[in-house]
Amino acid sequence: MAFFQDPPRLGNQYDEDPMLSAFLARSFGAADLAAIEPELRELGALSGGPLHRLQLADLTNEPVLTQWDPWGNRIDHIELTPLWKEAAKLAATHGLVAAGYDAPLGARARVQQFAKVHVLNPSLDVYSCPLAMTDGAARTLLDSGNQALVERALPRLLARDPATAWTSGQWMTERTGGSDVGLSETVARKDADGTWRLYGTKWFTSATTAEMALTLGRPEGNADGSRGLALFYVQVRGADGRLTPGIAVNRLKDKLGTRKVPTAELTLDGVPAILVGADSDGVRAITPMLSITRTWNAVCSVSGMRRALALARDYAGRRMAFGALLRDKPLHADTLAGLEAEYAGAFLLAFRAVTVLGLVERGNDEADDRLLRALTPIAKLTTAKQAVAVASEAIESCGGAGYVEDTGLPRLLADAQVLPIWEGTTNVLSLDTLRALGKGGAIEAVVADARAHLAQAKDPGLAAPVAAARDALDHAVAWAGGAMGSPERLESGARRVALTLGRSLELAYLSAHAQWCLEHGRGGYAAAAARRFAKHGVDLVDDIDRDDTRALLG
Repeated sequence: MAFFQDPPRLGNQYDEDPMLSAFLARSFGAADLAAIEPELRELGALSGGPLHRLQLADLTNEPVLTQWDPWGNRIDHIELTPLWKEAAKLAATHGLVAAGYDAPLGARARVQQFAKVHVLNPSLDVYSCPLAMTDGAARTLLDSGNQALVERALPRLLARDPATAWTSGQWMTERTGGSDVGLSETVARKDADGTWRLYGTKWFTSATTAEMALTLGRPEGNADGSRGLALFYVQVRGADGRLTPGIAVNRLKDKLGTRKVPTAELTLDGVPAILVGADSDGVRAITPMLSITRTWNAVCSVSGMRRALALARDYAGRRMAFGALLRDKPLHADTLAGLEAEYAGAFLLAFRAVTVLGLVERGNDEADDRLLRALTPIAKLTTAKQAVAVASEAIESCGGAGYVEDTGLPRLLADAQVLPIWEGTTNVLSLDTLRALGKGGAIEAVVADARAHLAQAKDPGLAAPVAAARDALDHAVAWAGGAMGSPERLESGARRVALTLGRSLELAYLSAHAQWCLEHGRGGYAAAAARRFAKHGVDLVDDIDRDDTRALLG
């Protein structure tokens, strides 16, 4: 009888995650955990069952742009895929944005929110993109103090009824570049009646089907550079669902991954806009959105890692090679164990950023604010690089099947590759990290947080990970301090410093979590992960010969 390989399958994606349940048990008391866990378990079953099956059935579908109707009217209609339509309903019903603003759990509302995102996101084909921007828009409007816009938009952005829920776009990237927004060419002009209108091209807009957007434009007469930009609110669609006049969709982008996301190139030709705050300093005004979206990026990185590992592990229990299951082959088992350790560290770094975000939003002390300022870019850049590496190894562990599109496995890597790019590349975020560390006590806050967690790890089996994290942290801080007098040296080493800080924090958080798990009967998974993680290398700081760099680049 011919052989046919049994494909990998998923179980309940809440119950089968060794990090999430233990982390939530640490974060919530028994009563609060009992209140939130049934929904997470429900989402876990959905994510690993019917939603994953829909995802596979929807694999080849992509959004379709129809620019003209049969009678020659410009309509620019984007038809979403069946999975994305279902994702929109689930996201609203389960409050994937709204839960972060719920009052009863206080600062822990963010932990509950992102726990739901972590469980559900891998089966939503990057619907997290519009959700992240929606969350960022809600936070930005709240922080802006523009009460009229808050009253207009916030009930919709936080709605749990799919019929009334909105998503929001974030339109910053132009042909002149993504990270250097100071080069923006979008012009804002004011009509005689006081209405602002925007003119320009937005090169990447990832939530083109949203109902509203926050965007940057330069009021006529303002200075060049980022300080001359202002933040504007745009109503993207009317009550009939059609695009507001003055917005034209030029095309959808043909991307490596995130194929379900209708990323578009737009022309703005006099679209009405509302000034959110002042008529300058728009980059500063949109900063809360970047903090939120970068946090989403970190959580989606670890949720993608979890999905890749879940499939690779299950496949290892189904695939026979050389007389045994892959999971029983020492080298294969060693490879998967190493990926588990990377996931464990990345998970705790992402959710530490989530935890501190909740504390800052609820108005806790300034130390939390200083910590978050540095922690957000560090978490984003570190977890994103890990996500790509883990996805690559996971699909390789599935052999040829991992390279065949209709298994769904290659999509894990293609979608992961957006994570180090979106909302700031690794290099851009590394420089952001250095800037954050140079401001008012941020470096002291990072060091204090790491050392406080390392101090919790008392078990002798954790001594080596604790020492590795402490030594790497101290080296990174000392090197950065010593390089302050040489801008070229500091900038060229920024990535190595930022990644060392990220990996040091991951190992510190993992060591503390391992201690808690040992004390509370949660087994040795976390302790084993800490020991393995330490062996992968934590300290990446070094001075690279800049003459060699110049020689290599010609």
